[in-house]
This record gives sequence, structure tokens and C-alpha cells, in this order.
Amino acid sequence: MTGFLTTHVLDTARGLPAAGMRIDLYRVEGEARQHLHSTQTNADGRTEAPILPPDQFAAGQYELVFHAGAYLDEAGTPPEAPRFLDLIPIRFGISDPASHYHVPLLLSPFGYSTYRGS
Repeated sequence: MTGFLTTHVLDTARGLPAAGMRIDLYRVEGEARQHLHSTQTNADGRTEAPILPPDQFAAGQYELVFHAGAYLDEAGTPPEAPRFLDLIPIRFGISDPASHYHVPLLLSPFGYSTYRGS
């Protein structure tokens, strides 16, 4: 059995899924980051496929970068210059390559939270 990585983004200020948000995935080794994949959330705030599919899944350090500022601009959130939240990096470790790792983002214009979901 091989694991995989998923996410979803909820806009807690609007009470809606965060549709159309760009997300980048990096593998982190020491100070180096290797870009692995870019994707975008669908109408349900999820990606259409796992961000890190089973054939690329391996133990290690990873970073998801959520493009929150661009999403907030597109969603019509009143602008600020600069935005309080723009790019949100979440660095995490995958220790069990046979597990499903789910890293969601709960977002508002002035705060966010994350957790390891199921």
C-alpha cells in the first residue's frame, strides 16, 4: 500500500470552500527546496487529484505554499497594501509512506490554521 497527500481550503470568513486557490508543493532537503507540483482548488476547495500521488510518495520534509493573497483578491475581500496574509507556507514531515496525509487550511484574511486531517 502506498500513501498520498491531499488538502482542502475553507474560507472561514465567508463560510465557503476556497475555490480557485493556487497551491505549490515542494520537497525540502536541508536549505534546498525542490518544486514538485502546482495545482488549484476546485469549487469544493479541494484538488482534483492527490497533490503528491502514490507513485511519487516518499518519506521526507515537504512544504505546501498556499497563494492566499491572490485568492482573497479574486474573492473580493477588501484590499490592503500589502495584504496581511499573502503566501502561506506549511512545512510538514511525512514519516509513513503507506499513510494518507491530509493537510487542510482554514483561512480568513487575518488568520489561518491547519492540522493533520484524515
